[in-house]
Order: sequence, then C-alpha cells, then structure tokens
Amino acid sequence: MPWWSWILIWVALVSLSLLLFVLMGVRLFRQFMATVKELGEAGDKLTSLPVAAAASAGAAGPVPGPYAGGVAPGTAPFASPHQMQHDYHASKEARREARRQRRVRRKTDRGQPQRLRDIEFR
Repeated sequence: MPWWSWILIWVALVSLSLLLFVLMGVRLFRQFMATVKELGEAGDKLTSLPVAAAASAGAAGPVPGPYAGGVAPGTAPFASPHQMQHDYHASKEARREARRQRRVRRKTDRGQPQRLRDIEFR
C-alpha cells in the first residue's frame, strides 16, 4: 500500500468523525432548544396560575378547589407544620363528607336502603 493511501484513510476517518460530532452537536442543540421551549411554557403556566387565582379570589369570592380556604399552591414549604396538618385533615374530612353525601343522594335516587352511618345515625 503506498504512503499516500494512509493519508487518505486518516483524512477520511477524521472527516467522518468530525461529521459525526457536528451531527451529534446539531441534534443535541435541537433537543436543548426544545427543552428550553418546554420549560418556558411550563414557567408561563406556573406564573399565570397564582395570579389568575388571586384575581378571581378578589373579584368573585373564594377560589373553588381543594385549597379554597387553605394555603395557595407553592406556599406549603413556608407554612407552619401545624397549619398544614390542620388543612390536610380538614380537606380529608371535607372529601369524606362529600363522598358520603354523594352516596346518600345516589342511593336515594335508586331507592336503595341507606347505611346508618351514612345518615348520621351513629
């Protein structure tokens, strides 16, 4: 094999590896830009939620939802543990009562007998 064939082989190897690195760099850049775009959209959603909730709370009364009387989303790490425990148990009891009322209403509509604990005859 002549000496210039080795130069051709090495030039081809180096150029192919550079091409591979460029293609991988372009792909990585596109993925990075897609991630930045998604993070921007997520940030816009997160920053718009509390503002909309605060605006509707001032205009139309309490905000409907699981945190209507409690702590707004995202502020739990700064609240006292006692307050968070109280809010957790209060919302748990409210969900339990809502399920009980739905069960009583559903059984009444179907004409089925009620459980004694559902009609508060404990």
